[in-house]
Amino acid sequence: MKLEVIATNLTDAILAEQGGADRIELVTGIMEGGLTPGPGLIKEAVRHLHIPVHVMVRPHSQSFVYDEHDLQTMREDIAFIKESGAAGIVLGALTPAGAVDTEALDLLLQDTAGLNVTFHRAFDEIEDQLPALKVLSRYPQINRILTSGGPLPAPKSAPQIERLVETAQGTGIRILAGYGLSVPVLQKFVQTTGVEEVHFGSALRIDGDNLKPVDPFRVQAAKQIINDLLQGMTG
Repeated sequence: MKLEVIATNLTDAILAEQGGADRIELVTGIMEGGLTPGPGLIKEAVRHLHIPVHVMVRPHSQSFVYDEHDLQTMREDIAFIKESGAAGIVLGALTPAGAVDTEALDLLLQDTAGLNVTFHRAFDEIEDQLPALKVLSRYPQINRILTSGGPLPAPKSAPQIERLVETAQGTGIRILAGYGLSVPVLQKFVQTTGVEEVHFGSALRIDGDNLKPVDPFRVQAAKQIINDLLQGMTG
């Protein structure tokens, strides 16, 4: 079971690792849902951290529908991220009708060998998620979907997350649950849904504020719950 924490700068990333995070999602523009961070931050995060760094590949926050210029920008970003030594990328692309944009994925995933690929919460704008998961499972490069089970926060969509976890069995895709999770609800949420990975943003920051630093003690509290759950499973 893995704990992923959003970091928006190097200090965030270091504090998250100190608190026991298993992985960082590195972004800028957290108030816009996360955008591609600059090259300096990517390089420094990879250089300083001992845990995997997954980097957001999202050129703007207008939508998840990308034109040819966006896609070329994203390809350049992916090439740089790969070269930097980061462990993975986080991306998503939709058609104007709100389905998985397979043409965009065919292009973006061409040169991602050796990288973990997470399809991000663009997934939560898709109306019928179970068939969409099947579409994504055709891409061997994609090994994770970040989702709250739809537009609502993850704790309110627990039955849908549970369905996604079941549908993902045997596909090579893991469900990474995120958006709206907090330390107090974490244990019950994991037990209800069966998710193996959870993703936290504001809930592990000082005062639960996206614009304040990561709080390593909150990270530690979330990690302790995960460790306790794991111990319960093995015990």
